[in-house]
Amino acid sequence: MKFKHIFTFSALSFCLFVFQSVVPADAGTLELVSLLTKDLGVTEKQATGGAGALFNLAKNSLDKKDFGKVSDAVPGIDKMMEAAPKIGKLGGVSNMVSSLGGSSGKLLAAASLVPQFSKLGMGEGMINKFIPPILSFAKSKGGDTAMNLLKGVWK
Repeated sequence: MKFKHIFTFSALSFCLFVFQSVVPADAGTLELVSLLTKDLGVTEKQATGGAGALFNLAKNSLDKKDFGKVSDAVPGIDKMMEAAPKIGKLGGVSNMVSSLGGSSGKLLAAASLVPQFSKLGMGEGMINKFIPPILSFAKSKGGDTAMNLLKGVWK
């Protein structure tokens, strides 16, 4: 009988350990994805990929230190960025142009989002609809700094 209680306690402890190890990284991703699916009426795949496309644009537009602030503020950002559709040559051109800076660079970099959103089954008009809830989420998790860094890239 004593062995049965030890085994049960050990099994529960192990499950709790695994649950705590796995959930935090995905919890933020799920929170933002859930927010986007609810607010925008998009699928989970569209929410994850669309947010990832926007975060990839931010990563390519911000310096490493600033993007680190955004990355620290947005749980699961890597998972979302990996989910963004790959667009080939246009992405490389937009990354290069965005590094030039200015409004022309921002415009061309933002143009790379159109084919990504299209691959997700969303029109160009959805890009601007993603921005407010993501900025709000970034502010709630990382304060004004994270929100303003993203706003500087996307607006």
